[in-house]
Amino acid sequence: MKDVTFLHPGFFWLFALLPLAIGWYIWKRKKQTATLKISSINAFKAKPSLLGRLKPLLFVMRILALSFIIVALARPRSVDVNNRTKTTKGIDIVMAMDVSGSMLARDLKPNRLEALKDVAADFVDARPNDRIGLVIYAGESYTRTPVTSDKALVKESIKSIKYDESVLKDGTGIGVGLATAINRLKDSKAKSRIIILLTDGVNNAGVIDPSMAADMAKEYGIKVYTIGIGTNGNAEFPYAKTADGKFLYKMQKVEIDQELMKEIAKKTDGKYFRATTNSKLKSIYDEINKLETTEIEEMKYYNYDEKFRPFVWAALGLLLAEILARKTLYRSFI
Repeated sequence: MKDVTFLHPGFFWLFALLPLAIGWYIWKRKKQTATLKISSINAFKAKPSLLGRLKPLLFVMRILALSFIIVALARPRSVDVNNRTKTTKGIDIVMAMDVSGSMLARDLKPNRLEALKDVAADFVDARPNDRIGLVIYAGESYTRTPVTSDKALVKESIKSIKYDESVLKDGTGIGVGLATAINRLKDSKAKSRIIILLTDGVNNAGVIDPSMAADMAKEYGIKVYTIGIGTNGNAEFPYAKTADGKFLYKMQKVEIDQELMKEIAKKTDGKYFRATTNSKLKSIYDEINKLETTEIEEMKYYNYDEKFRPFVWAALGLLLAEILARKTLYRSFI
């Protein structure tokens, strides 16, 4: 009876009537057989036969039969459930990440770039049914990973991101970063397309105006969520390298063009966020994850295995045996 459920468990309340039936049987037991009154029974003294001693078993058989019938009425059955899911509204997402030198600032731990990589990888794990791409930018931009459903590839790409001024000219080209991300999505056939644009500075490089790039995103129906990363006030920024290649840090004022980021988000029906700590950055990606939900159609197939038939057959067998015994072995001629 492992993993068995009951379709009509309310029938188990009928078990409460069985003690009443047993009590009624005990009370009426002596009146169920004919009696003969005589002055003395000394001449009739004898040990009761085995057959006579077994007669109460007829009532036991009837009680067991009723118990089996109650269990059968409760409809015991086991069920095997198969789940199949189908994505009915897919989302294509491009994460555009600022990897300029200022992303090595230490106001987030261990620095902004490493904090972002950890949170972005978790975000990828939370989107199993969507396609994700990765664009990185500084003074220039390029597609690091095209939009793909291969989450392992995207996570490995995120993990390997590092600041390298020999690959990208330093600076903050928000416009070129956004334009590259748009280029990855403009031909997408997905029902919904979004860009998560993150920066920690002010647009000071690139040949594309960020406002113009936002207009392009709007034209293609692409929603842009913008994130400004960096604490309020001052932070430790790298400003030079030692002879052995290590960065030197000094306190500088944190400057983020929040008005521009808000404008981009507003134009594209997105939303602007400010990440001042590691936990705040994580909560922002969690919120975006909740805002952009993928519709999943789940189909469940139930295969029921009915278990009531053995109880019905057992009850019928007991009732038949009881009736047969009453009509033969315990038949009364009085």
